[in-house]
Amino acid sequence: MKFILNGIEKNYEGDPEATLLHYLREEEGILSPKNGCAPQGTCGCCAVDVDSRGLLSCVIPMKKVAGKTVTTTEGLGEYRQQVFTNAFVEKGAVQCGYCTPGFVMQAEALLKRNINPSREEVEKAINPNLCRCTGYKKIVDSILYAAKAFQENRGIPAMISQGKVGERQARYQAERAVMGNRPFIDDMRFEGMVYGALKWSEHPRAKVLSIQTKNAETFPGVLRVFTAKDIPGERFQGIIVPDWPLMVDIGEETRYLGDVLAGVVAESEEIAREAAQLIRVEYEVLSPLTDPHESLAKANTKIHEKGNLLSETITKRGDFADAEKQTAYISHGVYKTQRIEQGFLEPECSIAQPWGEGIEFFSQGQGIYEDQKQIAKLLGLTLEQTKGVFVPNGGAFGGKEDLSVQGHACLFAFLLKKTVKVLLTREESIIMHPKRHPLEMEYTLGCDQQGMLTLVKARIIGDTGAYASVGMKVLERSAGHATGAYYVPCVDVESRAVYTNNVPCGAMRGFGVNQVTFALESCIDDLCEQGNFDRWQFRYDNALTEGKATSTGQVLEAGVGVRKALLAVKEHFENAKYAGLACGIKNTGLGNGMPDEGTIKIVIESASKVVLHHGWTEMGQGVHTMGVQFLCENTGLSPELIEVRVETPEKAFAGMTTGSRGTSVLGHCIIDGAKKLKQDLETQTLEELVGRVYEGHWICDWTTKLGADVEKIVTHYSYAYAAQVVVLDDDGNVDTVYAAHDAGKIINPTLFEGQIEGSIHMGLGYALSEDLAMKDSLFESTNLRKCGILRAKQTPKMEVIGIEVNDPNGPHGAKGVGEIGLVPTAGAVANALYQYEGKRHYQLPMGLKRIKA
Repeated sequence: MKFILNGIEKNYEGDPEATLLHYLREEEGILSPKNGCAPQGTCGCCAVDVDSRGLLSCVIPMKKVAGKTVTTTEGLGEYRQQVFTNAFVEKGAVQCGYCTPGFVMQAEALLKRNINPSREEVEKAINPNLCRCTGYKKIVDSILYAAKAFQENRGIPAMISQGKVGERQARYQAERAVMGNRPFIDDMRFEGMVYGALKWSEHPRAKVLSIQTKNAETFPGVLRVFTAKDIPGERFQGIIVPDWPLMVDIGEETRYLGDVLAGVVAESEEIAREAAQLIRVEYEVLSPLTDPHESLAKANTKIHEKGNLLSETITKRGDFADAEKQTAYISHGVYKTQRIEQGFLEPECSIAQPWGEGIEFFSQGQGIYEDQKQIAKLLGLTLEQTKGVFVPNGGAFGGKEDLSVQGHACLFAFLLKKTVKVLLTREESIIMHPKRHPLEMEYTLGCDQQGMLTLVKARIIGDTGAYASVGMKVLERSAGHATGAYYVPCVDVESRAVYTNNVPCGAMRGFGVNQVTFALESCIDDLCEQGNFDRWQFRYDNALTEGKATSTGQVLEAGVGVRKALLAVKEHFENAKYAGLACGIKNTGLGNGMPDEGTIKIVIESASKVVLHHGWTEMGQGVHTMGVQFLCENTGLSPELIEVRVETPEKAFAGMTTGSRGTSVLGHCIIDGAKKLKQDLETQTLEELVGRVYEGHWICDWTTKLGADVEKIVTHYSYAYAAQVVVLDDDGNVDTVYAAHDAGKIINPTLFEGQIEGSIHMGLGYALSEDLAMKDSLFESTNLRKCGILRAKQTPKMEVIGIEVNDPNGPHGAKGVGEIGLVPTAGAVANALYQYEGKRHYQLPMGLKRIKA
């Protein structure tokens, strides 16, 4: 069978049913098409050009390629590569970069057919592809920009910047990501590498009576089968509570479908997966606890030894008896939100290999030093014997905080003394990793005759699933943000995280805050209707300002931008026929009495290379770029000189990349480390400084725990603020989202806009279409297509308005912006729909029918 691949004739004699994606990656070594969901044919990361049509190579059998011409980014030619690369970089279409080559190839196929497409035609062409980072707007902008260059037969110059704070500096290594040349872990190749596959539980709750591995062990090509008994160190892991076993042992109960019972390592991934299916497990099947209320009621049926209540958070202040006397209007409702799949496009993957007497592992996780600690304990090693290398990942959104296949890869590699790769399929990824918490929130909100808020009472219960993950912190955050961006004098909030046999729930962008904001903002509109208050003015009058307290009682001292955000969207709100309005607040940093701390190193390796070592996870949000810009701003160095590395031997500790803290803590550390370097550069050249190491450190250790008996409550050292307006058209469809966001200081306008646009896209899906439904602790679907992530044609117009109210605790005044972008969105959508329908929504999602097809 003959066909043309990137201009070269090929004669394929292999399996006609093998997919084109497998052939390209495994036989030709062409790695620009990425495997995001194979064989589901949903995400488009594997898109290639076949006879001027953008097709998904994960579902094309080789027999259908006969006589055709296949092109990947590698075959575009230098001119077209340059135009697409510089267009995508300049317009900010690259975030994590995993999906980008697929969009480039859809664009190439379109522009070969139509060199002057409309915006709608571009959206239609890229509709088979998903992007979880950008919200598509900048991708469409980039394709139109490239099309213009092709029409005029000209190039697009590469971006030039000094890398200073406030500039539109090109994203770090974005030019390599556009063409798919920046490797993700699944792209990495090692001599003699072997492959692992996992055996999963077949029941959400069952006692494991026996595990029969003989058939797998004798299967040709299998090197070894592993079970819980092979783990030399501590089997249970967890970021906060070590309650999650790497593998469930015989005699123990499984707690959800994602529990691992065994692992197989073989010469190929195909052999390992086939052998894993030969492992036979005998169970005593038990009834799962599927609902948090049921779980609390059945206290004698314990999912964990300590019981089914993981945590309880209480925050109370004010005189309720007095507040009730002042209250003229009450809004009460029970609001429910759904479980959500993060939908990062790069499935979990890790590679581990022997390293001296220890182990080296490559991780895409959200905390390389946390991974290192857990893996060292798992293998019975010291930290010095455990080396972690972070590889920038293809999105995370909180879903890669918990240790995943890194542990299995390290165990297999350590015991076999071989390089081992473990890669999850999309279905396995959905089954295994923690999701966004579904919450049930009973809210009571009151105000007086003048429309000033008087009290809030909330009872919140969250399904945290089978393991703790960071569930207690998510519900703590819900309680701590229960009054949103407003001052409420009297607060009575209780939140609980409860174990069930459902998939674990942990971190996801917003971290419990967007849930309570949906409930709160719905109540506010209800109060406005009862009291005939203007919806914008009510929010402005009650908005947090300096001297006012948050839900926890923290009195804000400076940098509060809610009112400026409201002023920025006022005209859009008042001029719309059908509009919903909501505000948001989101913490920067861990807070709640936990120290926020980081360390960096700046190493002068040569006159042309300065290496910045830090411990943060680059997952598309741009933390590497932030590091470059902070370093350039504070030293005067050129961005072309700077290389960023994240490797544990450097001891550039950072903790988890979570809580919108990366830019803030990293910036402070670089400012500290750059002081001496800047002084030295005044009298010496870089060449004279070769070999010098400059360290920077910063810590916030002054926040206080919720409920602590302290003189001054400081729950978080910094907050970001927002106001969003959702406008519907005359048919009740979402037409435009106006988003005013206070970032303190906008370090990079392109990255700032991209973060907010991507967040809005995620927030709209959360509001209208996304749901990862379970019944009897079983998934109704593990297909990414069924998760409800919005595609390009479904995504409405977005206008991002940057607000800068400097934060005295932020580097150059900056605040975290990674999560705030979707905090108000669902509430604004719900309030817009009420204006159109006259119906109050109490449950998410509210229905895809309100998105244009």
